[in-house]
Amino acid sequence: MKSLSSSFNKGCEPKHNLGLGVRLAVLLLLAPIVVKAEWFGDARPMMGTEVSVYLWSDDSEDGLATLESVFQEAQRIDRLMSTYKADSEISEINRKAAQTPVASGAELFRLISRSLEISELTDGAFDITYESVGQHYDFRGHQRPDAQTVETELENINFRFVQLDDEAQTVRFGRDGVRINLGGIAKGYVVERGVSILREKGIQNAIVTAGGDSRLLGDRRGRPWMVGIRDPRKEGEVAISVPLQDEAISTSGDYERFFDEDGVRYHHIIHPGTGSPASGVHSATVFGPDAVTTDALSTSVFVMGVDQGLRLIAKLPDYEGIVIDSDGQVFYSDGLEQPAKPASE
Repeated sequence: MKSLSSSFNKGCEPKHNLGLGVRLAVLLLLAPIVVKAEWFGDARPMMGTEVSVYLWSDDSEDGLATLESVFQEAQRIDRLMSTYKADSEISEINRKAAQTPVASGAELFRLISRSLEISELTDGAFDITYESVGQHYDFRGHQRPDAQTVETELENINFRFVQLDDEAQTVRFGRDGVRINLGGIAKGYVVERGVSILREKGIQNAIVTAGGDSRLLGDRRGRPWMVGIRDPRKEGEVAISVPLQDEAISTSGDYERFFDEDGVRYHHIIHPGTGSPASGVHSATVFGPDAVTTDALSTSVFVMGVDQGLRLIAKLPDYEGIVIDSDGQVFYSDGLEQPAKPASE
């Protein structure tokens, strides 16, 4: 059972209420690390977010070269899977798959196949065809699709429209208008691949992060990594700290890409059943051994809501979760030990 520590104000009951519409984000508590020669790290804008790598190496030249290897891998995956790059494999699929089967590289094919498996597991709460509506959002420009566009594009959201031929390694869409986006799973894949490279290079202690997804390799030189679940309404403040090692953690929240309009928050997590941003939850965090899975599950739990989402997590023995609903109430999966209520003075 994982043990959590709480940094809520005295007198609050973290099981029930964080107050002020709290949302969740993962804040890696690297500070107060005193940078030594053996610790190497960097953070770079990539994949529409920030990718960071911190590792321990006894050799400075090898450490810096290993850092670069992980960033190069992240760039390679972005070139392969970004819908914002016209020459990416996924863009090629989106352009042609409604008319003809499109040959896919083995790597992309496997991740699409894995996405469809998670769609089945979650009864469609995770659905890469959300892009049929998602493509009409511009969060930086505060632009969203009108009701007619949502209604029209909703007919194109169904993961079963994505048809795979395992032998030929091709992707075909079952109708015109379908588009796919791996944004709910690709960052988890990036950090998992990053840790795989670090292992191959002999690194034993490291952390790789892409947006709300992190993969921990080993521990922090004899201590666990303290991963902070931040109060997302108060930047820089941590609500719950979780000691982790050699594990993945992913958070999906309505604060990652969003804009507010007339008191409504429009964010990037589209409910496949409505074509509109999912509601009822501010954030969902999932812990487990594989970042590809935690990434997809955190999105799924966000869409499913507290009850259905945590029932799903309960069926997966290697995974745990924390959900904060739209009222600021915090809910834990059964395998997590909730932080004790601070003693009153």
